[in-house]
Amino acid sequence: MQEKSFWLDMAETVIIAVILAFVLKTYVIETTIVNGPSMEPTLYTNERLWSIKFIYRFTTPKRGDIVVFAYPLDPKRDFVKRVIAVAGDKIEVRNGQTYVNGIPQVEPYVKYPGGPDYPPTLIAKGFIFVMGDNRRNSDDSRTFGPVPLKNLKGHPFLRYWPVNRTQFVR
Repeated sequence: MQEKSFWLDMAETVIIAVILAFVLKTYVIETTIVNGPSMEPTLYTNERLWSIKFIYRFTTPKRGDIVVFAYPLDPKRDFVKRVIAVAGDKIEVRNGQTYVNGIPQVEPYVKYPGGPDYPPTLIAKGFIFVMGDNRRNSDDSRTFGPVPLKNLKGHPFLRYWPVNRTQFVR
C-alpha cells in the first residue's frame, strides 16, 4: 500500500511540474539564443537568455533596454538589440555618433562604433528604434527601419549559458 502511494505522489509531482513548465514557457519566460556579433561585447553568439514575455503588455521599452523582437523582414527570426529611441524621439546617426532629440548620446556599451548613417527621423507612436552594441556589424533599424511594438517578444533579464557568464542582462 505504501509503494502505491509513492508512485501516485511521484506521478502527481511530475504532472504538476509539466503543467508549470508549460505555463511558464507559454506565458512567462522565453528562451532566446543570441545569433551573430551585433550585440558584442554585451552579448555573444550562442549565449542563451531568458526573457520576460509579458512585460511589454504592461509597459513600453525605455531607451537603453535590450529587447527580443520578431525581425520585421522575416518574423520567424528573433533579433536581440538595444532600444535607442522611442515614440516621439527624433533619431539621427551621423559619422558614427548617435543623436536623440539633437543630443549626442553617451553609450558606454558600444565598443565598436560606426556603421551606416541614418537621417533625422521622428519615431512614430507604436514603434521603437533599435541598434546593436557592435555598430559596425549590426543589422538594425538603420537598415530595416523602426520596429513595431507588436513585434516585441520579451525583455531579456538573465544570461544563463554559458554557465561561466551567467549574469543579469542590462
